Amino acid sequence: MPADVSESTTADTPVVDAAAAPRRRFSLTRRQMVICAMLAAWGPGLIVMLADTDAGCLITAAQSGDQFGYSMVLPQLILMPILFAVQEITVRLGIVTGKGHGTLIREQFGKWWALLSAGTLFLSAIGALLTEFAGVAGVGELFGVSKWVTVPTTTAFLVGLAFTGSYRRSERIGIAIGLAELAFVPAMIMTHPKAHDLLHGLGSFPGHNTQYVYLLAANIGAVIMPWMIFYQQSAVVQRKLAVSALRQARWDTAVGTVLTQGIMVVVVIALAASVGRKNTEATLNDVGQIANSLAPYLGTGSAKWLVGAAILGGALVAALVVSLAGSWGLAEVLGWKHSLDERINRRNAKFYVTYALSHIVGAVLVLASFDLVSLAVDCEVMNALLLPIVLGFLLALEAKALPREHRMRGAYRVTITVLCVVVMGFALYMIPKTLGY
Repeated sequence: MPADVSESTTADTPVVDAAAAPRRRFSLTRRQMVICAMLAAWGPGLIVMLADTDAGCLITAAQSGDQFGYSMVLPQLILMPILFAVQEITVRLGIVTGKGHGTLIREQFGKWWALLSAGTLFLSAIGALLTEFAGVAGVGELFGVSKWVTVPTTTAFLVGLAFTGSYRRSERIGIAIGLAELAFVPAMIMTHPKAHDLLHGLGSFPGHNTQYVYLLAANIGAVIMPWMIFYQQSAVVQRKLAVSALRQARWDTAVGTVLTQGIMVVVVIALAASVGRKNTEATLNDVGQIANSLAPYLGTGSAKWLVGAAILGGALVAALVVSLAGSWGLAEVLGWKHSLDERINRRNAKFYVTYALSHIVGAVLVLASFDLVSLAVDCEVMNALLLPIVLGFLLALEAKALPREHRMRGAYRVTITVLCVVVMGFALYMIPKTLGY
């Protein structure tokens, strides 16, 4: 039948073909336009989520899988919608108002409240940067390269990347580097996790164990960090995204959320199915010990390359994002010029100097001394303790700074507010326990 139609010489055949061809061309062009519009808005969500799974998060996930096995998988899944909700609010604030997080807090609540928020950002960013450089040093030493080579080289690379005068270039390179975290996927597969053990672990919650609660706090702090909020809001402003791009920016954030929490789940499972299954109480004080603990299951070479690539990728992308978030946030609070799309000049010199100094200070402190695992877990717990301030500001800005049509409404507003309050309450609950009371 199709052959007969194509060979027909009736007068109406050309009319049908002529009408169909333009429709096909228009449909294809429209799809291309949709894809281009989506890609134009994508980026900030992916890079901030890849940075979320930084060296500290990967170490915390490894510790969790080693010590408590599959029972640490469920918290990662529960945190996924909370993470998306928090960053989605951040995206709306940035796109609709066209202002960064620090600027909005200063305008809506005053300079002193803005300085308080900048203080949480400073503490979170410094802790994260120390963790990232410690991760880079650990990966280097895993391959016999001194930290006196890897840390200065990394510092020079990250400072030079921002000084190129292009945010888009920095973002693309950051995403490409961060995708190295997916190296933990083949590592997990090679440990041969058992579905039965995983399902049993999903139903286990040893809340009576103080170490479990402490690691749970660390995992919460590893998911929602102050610098993430500052970064993504400033990034969508830097990209000059219009309100019409809000839907695409949400998808960018959603995909990034699934990606980052998926990586955390993969790490927990990999350690639970290997080291944790043997109950050896393995010591994981540095990247080398994590790789060595997985070597019997992956092979020595595979363990070194997969663990090294994942932690290095997470550390580099996070160091870029954290330092930018800190520099953007401080510049917004103090009213400095802070566009990354301009090369350094008199107007933006304070912003660029702050960015460079954050890397240099972090590198110097790590070169002095570091204990990666204890540093990583302690920094993530600190992030959890800062959440009442961070989420409190975020919810207040959502209610005050956004026009009514862009605010949360109905059941969604109630659900997200309750989830944030629960997380904030848990953080407050952890303060006396962390201080030893």
